[in-house]
Amino acid sequence: MSTITELWLENRRGGKTIGIGEAAPRISFTAVGPGPFDLRFAHDDGRVEMTTVSDTQLVAWPFAPLSAREGGELRAGSTEDALSVRVETGLGDDWNVDFVSPSVEADHEGPRPAWLLRATFDLARVPGDIARARVYATAHGVYELELNGARVGDDVLAPGWTSYGHRIRYQTHDVTDGLVGGTNVIGAWLADGWYRGHIGFDGGLWNIYGTDVALLAQLEVTTTDGTMHHIPLEWAWSASPITAVGLYEGETFDARLLPRGWSTRSFDAAAWSPVQVLPRADFTARIESPTALPVQQVETIAPVSAERRPNGRIRLDFGQNISGVIRIRVRAEAGRTVRLHHAEVIENGELGTRPLRGATSIDTYTTRGGGEEVYTPRFTIHGFQYAELENWPGELTDGDVEAVVIHTSMRQTAWFESSHPGLNKLHSNVQWSMRDNFVDLPTDCPQRDERVGWTGDIQVFAPTALRLFAAQGTLTGWLRDLAFEQAEQGHVPQFVPWIECGFPNFPTAAWGDAAVVVPWEMYFADGDTRILAEQYASMCAWVDLVDNLTDNSGLWNSGFQLGDWLDPTAPPEDPGKSHTDKYLVATAYHVRTARILADTAALLGEEEDAQRYAAIADRATRAFQDEFISGSGRVVSDTPTSIAVALVFDLFESDAQAARAGRRLLELVEQGGFHISTGFVGTPIICDALVLAGSVDYAYHLLRQEELPSWLYPVSMGATTIWERWDSMLPDGNINPGDMTSFNHYALGAVASFLHQSVAGLASDAPGWERVRYQPRPGGGLTHASARYDSVRGTASIRWTRDGDALTIRVEVPAASTGVVVLPGSGREIEVGPGEHTFTESFRPASDDPAAPVVGWRKPEPVDA
Repeated sequence: MSTITELWLENRRGGKTIGIGEAAPRISFTAVGPGPFDLRFAHDDGRVEMTTVSDTQLVAWPFAPLSAREGGELRAGSTEDALSVRVETGLGDDWNVDFVSPSVEADHEGPRPAWLLRATFDLARVPGDIARARVYATAHGVYELELNGARVGDDVLAPGWTSYGHRIRYQTHDVTDGLVGGTNVIGAWLADGWYRGHIGFDGGLWNIYGTDVALLAQLEVTTTDGTMHHIPLEWAWSASPITAVGLYEGETFDARLLPRGWSTRSFDAAAWSPVQVLPRADFTARIESPTALPVQQVETIAPVSAERRPNGRIRLDFGQNISGVIRIRVRAEAGRTVRLHHAEVIENGELGTRPLRGATSIDTYTTRGGGEEVYTPRFTIHGFQYAELENWPGELTDGDVEAVVIHTSMRQTAWFESSHPGLNKLHSNVQWSMRDNFVDLPTDCPQRDERVGWTGDIQVFAPTALRLFAAQGTLTGWLRDLAFEQAEQGHVPQFVPWIECGFPNFPTAAWGDAAVVVPWEMYFADGDTRILAEQYASMCAWVDLVDNLTDNSGLWNSGFQLGDWLDPTAPPEDPGKSHTDKYLVATAYHVRTARILADTAALLGEEEDAQRYAAIADRATRAFQDEFISGSGRVVSDTPTSIAVALVFDLFESDAQAARAGRRLLELVEQGGFHISTGFVGTPIICDALVLAGSVDYAYHLLRQEELPSWLYPVSMGATTIWERWDSMLPDGNINPGDMTSFNHYALGAVASFLHQSVAGLASDAPGWERVRYQPRPGGGLTHASARYDSVRGTASIRWTRDGDALTIRVEVPAASTGVVVLPGSGREIEVGPGEHTFTESFRPASDDPAAPVVGWRKPEPVDA
């Protein structure tokens, strides 16, 4: 008998199935044991449909298509092992309300207040008993709802950040249980958010998408006879106790100004002002249901230390760099103002706030008085490990303060562990940096005045992101915005959504290539070609654009490029001054994305396109070889990045050339003392390149290096996330003097893929993990390593241990997959089926792993101006 272990629709793995946008959502589940599998859908109207399927992945909806608002219970499995979920569509385009606004003119630049909106409605006018009630809501800005004094839902910063000029998401809220007989009250908190708040760097921008802040909310109730009733809402507004708030600046909250019971029916709102109605038809953005899971309060963290400073402030260390806010429980007389200051690091004994640039990151709470008060900022977010409480009343007691971690509520899908504590901590830091930077979209950093969706960062990190967490929903929505912005810009902008804040806006290799690489990595992770079909026009547009920029020669050797950004030899003030030829990088990426697109076209049945893009790839490959590779295999620039790109992207004309380049790569890495000498482009692939060059041991020497620059240097300095620069914190404890210094950037953490795939030895050998490759590469003095991945077909895992010269490998193959185990000692490949398998063979003891050669290394000088 099989057992169903997980059930989801489309890419909402671990997420909500209420308010979906699909009439016929595809069904996926994981099972232990063979099929066939029972599927049952019980409609709300009493109809029951049943069928049996043999597949577990992306099963076409086998029941009648759902209409707007239709729902029921989906069950997979037999009675004994069944899992079930509530499935319900949203309202589609059936909106019959308009936006309502308390503020249509942004009268000044600076953190503005939030607003309270309130509407009453009488259920006594609805004939019959109520079976269910829904509020469909979105906002120009960010919002939070209340019903009869209680909060509705648990989303944070809804509706999230999209390319608001093109699309805006709405949320579906089940409010059935919150209703009472007779008069009810629905209330809303409303603030600027990304819509008209301060966004971006170099001073940033205000009012990017409009000058209004507005709410769109439609309330519907369905009675037991199946009749749906639209409930009209007459809104009024008042000032809120949030007197100023910005995502970067923080939130100022005066509890004395909170109208008690404002969202209950006993409250007298006679003095509230009528809202302005903004016709929905005046706004062109499509209102759609979300694909991404919501941003939520994920967990809380207590401080690991607290100390009273000479200036009277209380300093807190939460032991982990996070994205989120601080929740306080305070007891004080009315009118005491407590300020919460945030920073990622300590410098010279003080909060290191310089890297925050224009992000003030100070929350302020003024007490009402009269007992314990609990405050959690609603409409801001900070990146921090340390905080200081200013003007705290008395001593701090347990439970008075906690950090609230806020990010997209993604399901964790991967785990890694080894006998090396530094590598374990590195992996943990990568996970945390991803969590902190997936706040609705994949951003670069959660703390300073930036926090934008850089395309280059997610392009290099996508395989790692899709391994660590079920990120498909977030990336699906982000790619939609990329396509919109691409069409508007004429090319893929450097970050999505795009905002004009002073950064050069030109086609850029490795950044714009996200349009092709990210959907391809998503397809390879879950085997779903739909993302390729949805993004196909965008993928083609990018490759065609680059091909035109090369004058159809294949050689991209003109225009603006970021190249191997943040090469460690580049000076702090000029992070793009890399030793690697930027046009080598550009042409190599042109080859890569043209090849991917040719494969994509073939998968989608676009045979003419497949041939055309294969020809473009061949032409670009030849151009790369002619321009950047000598006949003997020397590569222009002669840097680890240039050689790694050529090796990993398979750009050599012959095996002899590749072998010669591989030997040179080993020489360069050894001469560099096994310190990192690569930037954004080279770092994610350097260890893979060393393996291709024939030396797993050199990859381990690079991985285990603790001196600056290296992956483990930040670990040795106490880092809990991945830094933007190898030396974001200098050895003397000072922050890097560069203006662009973050302690929470995930891009350089793409090496986590190597930990999973090569150190532990767990990799997909076919799209969607239909076939799993178990190929551990013991070394580096490690006595054991393990990895687990909860794939769309079930759990795949591996653990290897070394006891003397005995190597034991234990693998788990998902029920819907097959696998191949490659024994590292003999090189023998063994086919395996679902289930657990154990292998033992002779391999050198960990004590015999070679040490890194000692060379006369010194830190390279920065590139000359």
